[in-house]
Amino acid sequence: MSGARHKHLVLILARSWASNLATPVFIADENGTLVYYNEAAEEVTGVPFAEVGERAMDEWTTSFSPRTADSEPIPAERRPARIALDERRPTHGSFLVTSRDGVERELEVTGLPLFAHADEFVGVVVVFWRSENNA
Repeated sequence: MSGARHKHLVLILARSWASNLATPVFIADENGTLVYYNEAAEEVTGVPFAEVGERAMDEWTTSFSPRTADSEPIPAERRPARIALDERRPTHGSFLVTSRDGVERELEVTGLPLFAHADEFVGVVVVFWRSENNA
């Protein structure tokens, strides 16, 4: 077994910040690996982070079948988390998901890139909440 990977201090601080929020938050590293989501996010995902663990962000988000209001699948490159990761810019979107508990939800999602320094990209923070249409 290779042991735990070293995490950048910014990711550690982001996790600490997210763990104290009532707003659902995902955190992924610079490679797109989901490294944490908070308790508030567990209510939306339908499963605790401890059961999911670290995994590829695209694998994780695809499991929710993100789609438009017309039920058209949203490709990874058009999702806020992936845009923040690939283009290193903030972005926002709205879409439907089906959580692992089988509940369909309309979400507002904002993806933000995380930088330790202006030229040192370390990951993304994805903040989301249920749309007012289904709050």
